[in-house]
Amino acid sequence: MMAFTVPALIILPILAMANSTHPGCKIRITARGLQMLKYETQKFVEEELSNMTMPEMHGKDGNFQYSIKEMKITELNLNNADLRFQPDLGLLFAAENSSISLSFQRRILYWFLFDEGIINASAEGVNFHTVLHLTKGETGRLRISNITCSAAITKLKAKFSGTLGKVYDFIGTFLTTGMRFVLNNKDHHHTYITIQLLICPILNHAGLVLINSLMDTIPVRANVDNYIGIDYSLLTDPVVTEKSLDMDFRGMFYELENENETLVNNAVAPIIKENDRMIYLGLSEYFFDSGLYSYYKAGIFKMNIANERMPKDLELLLRTTYIGTIMMLNPALMDAPISLEMEVTSPPRSAIKTSGASVVVDAVVTVMVLPPGKPPVQLSSMTLEAKFNAKVSMKGKKLAFHVDLRRFKIYSNQSALESLALIPLQGPLKTMLQISVVPLLNSRTKRGVQIPLADGMDFIEEVVEYHNGFIIIGANLHFQKGLRDIIEGKSSDESENTV
Repeated sequence: MMAFTVPALIILPILAMANSTHPGCKIRITARGLQMLKYETQKFVEEELSNMTMPEMHGKDGNFQYSIKEMKITELNLNNADLRFQPDLGLLFAAENSSISLSFQRRILYWFLFDEGIINASAEGVNFHTVLHLTKGETGRLRISNITCSAAITKLKAKFSGTLGKVYDFIGTFLTTGMRFVLNNKDHHHTYITIQLLICPILNHAGLVLINSLMDTIPVRANVDNYIGIDYSLLTDPVVTEKSLDMDFRGMFYELENENETLVNNAVAPIIKENDRMIYLGLSEYFFDSGLYSYYKAGIFKMNIANERMPKDLELLLRTTYIGTIMMLNPALMDAPISLEMEVTSPPRSAIKTSGASVVVDAVVTVMVLPPGKPPVQLSSMTLEAKFNAKVSMKGKKLAFHVDLRRFKIYSNQSALESLALIPLQGPLKTMLQISVVPLLNSRTKRGVQIPLADGMDFIEEVVEYHNGFIIIGANLHFQKGLRDIIEGKSSDESENTV
């Protein structure tokens, strides 16, 4: 029996909490989404098997010597192919009752009789099952860590040309047995069983090498712009059920100049319950807050409005409001330009409710006069509180945001009396924010940030739902390229497939 001291009982839950990280981003691929991938997967597997090669096979049995080389698949029909989720493991690709036609170059020596030519063989009742084990890789990337493959055939026919009929009958029996060994990937001592290296090794290479190279196109850590980056590393192995594949990503932005200083995630994790659409993307408040925090740390939430950027009516109003202050400081400053400096004083905060999303910003606005050739002279400092409505949208793989000013308030840091004097500035300053600041913010956020989706795949027909603490985007998937073109990094407008 294991005994714990009282301090240990206190520390263990704390450690458990410290080691548990909520996802800022979550993706669910449903059975519908997997069916969309089925056609591309089947076509890819057919191409891989059609291009396979085998070494020369040769052997001797008494006075009978043979060699077979240049085996080619001339026809391949993967009937009843299926791609589905394998609970707790990953994906299962299976084909039942398929057929393969092959051609061999033969060379036969029986006693003093020599013959060479082509053997055309056809295998029927070809069945194989391939399970792709999906895990979180060392770098936090989704990987195929292992492949389980089994295969079998029920019937093989061979057609020969020539005059050695009995010899060919013997070869036909040998080939039937040999091909069954090939597809079952069994180990036997005959030389010709090197053909067993065909089917499953080809599928293993397709998964472990080629499909994993496709996974490499999914961003894990990537720059968003010159200021911040995004971390999409997987937190755990994917959760696979009969209906879906769920992946929990960190979903955290970070400042490029200081990647280790990040926001702690205390937000509610996204909860995805639906399975109707092909794919679902869940984003928590932390996803947005970490981005706002990183931009704040990068120092971009600062703005100076002066000279040609200062609206004339606003400058006139500011000059009228602070004419007494200017006269008291120095009457010679009456004709000097006036500027506004705005600086966010704390990281902006997002809030997601069923009614929508919003962002709250606190800033200090400083009014200054700019005498030529001299340092700026401060006239006043006020606190600005603004609330923005935030709208989330998807275009392809880009997640974009659009903000509108919803509420605006300014008040003096010095006295309630000065706050009353600022009331006439509320309207013009709000207009200035809408004309100057909001478009500047939207010009940055409309560029969007890529979500963790492989190249060549895009979201279409998106529907955005707002919940308490997170956003769910349901969508269908669109293939811009064929699977092989994506893997090889080629564009293929001709083979475009939309579902």
